[in-house]
Amino acid sequence: MVDFREIAKNSKLYNFHSHTQFCDGRATMEEFVVEAVKRGFTHYGFTPHSPIPFSSPCNMKHEDVPAYIADYKRLKNAYGDSINLFLSMEIDYLGEHWGATNSFFDTLPLDYRLSSVHFIPSFVDSSEMVDIDGNFLSFRKKMGIYFGNDIEAVVRSFYAQSLSMIEAGGFDIIGHFDKIGHNAGHFSEGIEREKWYIELVEQTFEAIMDNNLIIEVNTKALKDHCRTFPNEQFYYLLTKYSAPLLINSDAHYPELINAGREETMSLLATHGINL
Repeated sequence: MVDFREIAKNSKLYNFHSHTQFCDGRATMEEFVVEAVKRGFTHYGFTPHSPIPFSSPCNMKHEDVPAYIADYKRLKNAYGDSINLFLSMEIDYLGEHWGATNSFFDTLPLDYRLSSVHFIPSFVDSSEMVDIDGNFLSFRKKMGIYFGNDIEAVVRSFYAQSLSMIEAGGFDIIGHFDKIGHNAGHFSEGIEREKWYIELVEQTFEAIMDNNLIIEVNTKALKDHCRTFPNEQFYYLLTKYSAPLLINSDAHYPELINAGREETMSLLATHGINL
């Protein structure tokens, strides 16, 4: 078991959320390792988007899993004296039939499991899962096709999926738990400040704490969209519950493995959170 609290306490240079050539990342695992070693990272975890039961351009294919594990073992042998490497996946929660508790993941030698919601059921056909995690233009198009442009219902569905995922368990870190706020905020300006939205975030956060999960402060959108996940407006929850935190870059490019870390640490410090 990975002691994330101890790692975060003793190191400022780590990353436990990263995507490479085995999913939608833009470089090989070795290129990420070389960059991490060059920057003095102490710990680095690989989290390709997990295989899922249907085709998705962002997710690892089932048949590529053995190659992923083999490449990890090769890199651990080659670079193990310079950096602590970890094998993981960002496991998509798709409902009771697919998530971190699925027996498939028990067959893999994963060091830890990160789990996230990227898909929710279509309002047209509930058996069809729709990726709502892409760019806003794609999201806006899907809102019309699959969700009747009902943004409140989509947000509620996202957080309902998140609560089901948390209750199902089987993972260690929850990924970007309020990420729907980014696209929802573009679709309906100010939605994240509405009382019902804040209540959903608070309810989700309480469930995270009740289930002893590690929260990542995801820095991927900080440079281009001036926000982290969770959004800064919800940092008061991190303070209130003394939540166990990791700062993760969700990097898809080696040069971005440390993107936004210093800025995020400064933001957290203004809320009394010193890492």
